[in-house]
Amino acid sequence: MTQRLLTTACLAALLAACNSPGTDATEAVAVQPDPVATGPFVTLEVARFDEPWAMTFLPDGRLLVTEKRGKLKLLELQGADAGKTGEISGVPEVAYGGQGGFGDVILHPDFANNRLVYLSYAEAGEGDTRGAAVARARLNLDAKGGGRLSDLKVIWRQVPKVTGQGHYSHRLAFGPDGHLWISSGERQKFDPAQDMASNLGKIIRLNDDGSVPDDNPFVEEGTAERNEVASQVWSLGHRNVLGIAFDAEGRLWNHEMGPKGGDELNLVQRGGNYGYPIVSNGDHYDGRPIPDHDTRPEFVAPKISWTPVISPSSFVIYSGELFPAWKGSGFITGLSSQSLVRIEFDGDDAREAERFDMGHRMREVEQGPDGSLWLLEDGDDARLLQLSPPPPPAAQG
Repeated sequence: MTQRLLTTACLAALLAACNSPGTDATEAVAVQPDPVATGPFVTLEVARFDEPWAMTFLPDGRLLVTEKRGKLKLLELQGADAGKTGEISGVPEVAYGGQGGFGDVILHPDFANNRLVYLSYAEAGEGDTRGAAVARARLNLDAKGGGRLSDLKVIWRQVPKVTGQGHYSHRLAFGPDGHLWISSGERQKFDPAQDMASNLGKIIRLNDDGSVPDDNPFVEEGTAERNEVASQVWSLGHRNVLGIAFDAEGRLWNHEMGPKGGDELNLVQRGGNYGYPIVSNGDHYDGRPIPDHDTRPEFVAPKISWTPVISPSSFVIYSGELFPAWKGSGFITGLSSQSLVRIEFDGDDAREAERFDMGHRMREVEQGPDGSLWLLEDGDDARLLQLSPPPPPAAQG
């Protein structure tokens, strides 16, 4: 059998060879027998996970998946072992509950040589407090389909830790400049998003070891005598940022959940203030109004605002060849909207181009090595889906 990722041409044969009814899910997952056509793509169920939150592909084609309760899974996608899952040990202890738990996982840009992975998660503090943390570790895989993390070190924490279990954000990305970018939610505490003595409600830019780049916009404010965390900040005034992605020109885009209305897609500017909670195109859940962005032009306004909301949960900007018409488009997964939203960009502007009803709360989207799109559903027994172009119509005789 060809040693490669699942593709449209080999889906049915590979699944029939690798799965059978009643198989233990920890050894080989049961999947639907045939892909399902949905508009411009076919959808194939590949595996199931328990409250998955994020995924990333390894260079060898295997997939790392975080589960919110604190597990890191390794999924085989090639050959006779396709569909088998193993577990990576040595993960940090997570504070599970509400929106908290295991978060994102990404690879160092030089992973092939240094084997470094980066993990975000909710971490317990003193008393009933919690906060997001980011750690890096070395990934050691074994011959049995699993592995372990070694040399794990926490390189960043939210400051301060606070009560509650919401709005950690903690999405991770490496930029074209080689720096590590972190979205830090305001933890449902509102005012910290504008407070430079806190790194809540901010976009963070760090070196790959967690140190602060000398050219960050607020380095001068981050002196030891004043406020060290300010030096980490690239932009402020954010709410709950669950998606960050760079386009082909190196621009950083993010989406964030608004309060009651006003989900946003933003072009992230150096030193920009996005206004929350002073302005928003939504209102507080208790009914109190929040002035709209257009009332305060000193704050950076979103490029797209959604009311009703889509509850954006992850973001990728497509660069593959499998869907040529979508190259350069953004894709956002939606929770309450149960959707996959396609975004078209025009330089510094953006618009929603189309929306696909996925019939389930969607947690994460990633681009596969072959250019297919991969989606994780939200919740228990959640499906991992592969989206590929439909096969060409049969030749007419």
